[in-house]
Parts: sequence; C-alpha cells; structure tokens
Amino acid sequence: MSAQHLEADLVPQEAHAPKAHVPPGATDCHFHIFGPVDRYPLSPHRMYDPADASMERYLRMAKAVGIERVVVVNGSPYGTDNRCTVDSIAAFGLHRARGIAVVDPDVTEAELERLYRGGIRGLRLNLITGRTPIEALPVLAARVAGLGMHIQLWLKGDRLAQIADVLPSIGVPVVLDHMGQVPAALGMDHPQFRTLLGLLESGKVWMKLVGYRVSGGPPYADLAAPVEKFLSIAADRCVWGSDWPHPFMEGKPMPNDGDLMDLLASWCGESLFKQILVDNPARLYGF
Repeated sequence: MSAQHLEADLVPQEAHAPKAHVPPGATDCHFHIFGPVDRYPLSPHRMYDPADASMERYLRMAKAVGIERVVVVNGSPYGTDNRCTVDSIAAFGLHRARGIAVVDPDVTEAELERLYRGGIRGLRLNLITGRTPIEALPVLAARVAGLGMHIQLWLKGDRLAQIADVLPSIGVPVVLDHMGQVPAALGMDHPQFRTLLGLLESGKVWMKLVGYRVSGGPPYADLAAPVEKFLSIAADRCVWGSDWPHPFMEGKPMPNDGDLMDLLASWCGESLFKQILVDNPARLYGF
C-alpha cells in the first residue's frame, strides 16, 4: 500500500487517573512521539500515518497516570530517522528520559556513539516491517555491547524460535516488545508460548508487559495467567509501557492509559508493582 493511501491513526483517549497508587519514579518504557511532520518527515515505506502525538499531549497523559520517567521508542513511521526521538529525549531532559533507536545494519560507530550521548540505550529491530533483518541481530548486539546498550525486538510470535537459535551468541540483554506478540488465544500450551517461556528462562531476555494487543479485548482478563507465568520466571526482567498513542490498532478498541496502569497493578502486589515500574527500568536504562 502506498503511503498516500494510508488512513490517519486514531487520536488516543484522554487518560484518567488510575485507581492504583503509582510509586514515585514510575517509568513508561514504551511510547512514541510523532510530529510535527514538517519537521520530522515520515518514511514513504511506513505501515500507517500516525496521529498527532506531541510531547504536550504525552505529558498530559503522563501527569494523569503518574508517570515520571520515560523511554521514547522510535516509531516505525520514521524508519531509521531517529531525530524526533533524540530531540524528544533532550526536551524531556536526560534526568528523566532515555530512548530506543532504529538503525540500518551498517550504521557507523560515530553514529552509535552520538545516539548514546543523546540518551539512546537500545536498538530496536523492526522484524515486522523488515527494516532490520534478523541476521543483523548478533552483529548489532556485538557493536553496542561496549556502549552498554541492549537490543529490543519487535516481531511476531511465530518468529521467536529464530531468536532462540541465535540467543546463545548474544552478549547483551534482549527485550521483547508486546509480550513477544504471542496471541493469548493460542493458549499457554502452544509452541509459541513455550518458546517464549524458554527465552525468559535463559536469563538474557527481558519482557515488556504491554499486552493489550495480544489480548482478546477489554478488560484483558486473558492476560492474567500468561503474565503470572512470566513473573514467576523473570520478575526482575519485566518492565511496563503504555504504548501511547496506541498506533495502528487495526479496529481494536482504543485503551485508556489509566486502565492500563490499573491492569498492571492487578497482576502484582505493591512491592512487585514498584519493581516493574521503578527498579527494573532503572537497571535496564541507567536512570
């Protein structure tokens, strides 16, 4: 589909305050900033046209939900152009912001160092869009190891087995987007889910507890059992993200970020809630 035929994304809901008591230092480890398009042009190969998702709108949501620290993820509509993400980190301030970049496999050492100085702490491989081939995983991991960066993977659950094959050669943490994108409807005995558990058991893999996309829908009750299993294996390697502005929903209901924070709270007690929101992100992103 050519870019001129893409429909504009839905604008996210105004967030309401969660019922849960959100601890100081709570970190949103996965969201995007988009626009303005005249300053940050979109890739002609994008999958969707993002809604206006400015810093001002994000900060309004963050204040309502109780988020203090942030990790901006370079959205796929930007391809490997990380300017919006790096500029957003600077605007938030390095005392509270980090970021995840998307790069070409032949990115220069100078560019990687520049991204690190700008607050980038990981590289996202977009295996869904094909922007970064899976063969680049070990190479990029080796190149960023000295900078203290990690690798973040955006992929479908049916490709997890490929990650399992190369994981022994990866010397940096590997973070899975969207709970590995294994649909909850497949069940916990499905090979994709079993592979996902095996990756967590390796000790190298982290999980982003951003699960509404793999759920059958609100109130996302089908995520409780999988998350309980994830936390039993890797509670010290789980982080949370809002996924604001919830792009490319493909007809699924738009979530409210206050509800998503309460969903996380429903999965864990007070101590684990703080660990996932504050302590684990501090270790992974260097806050």
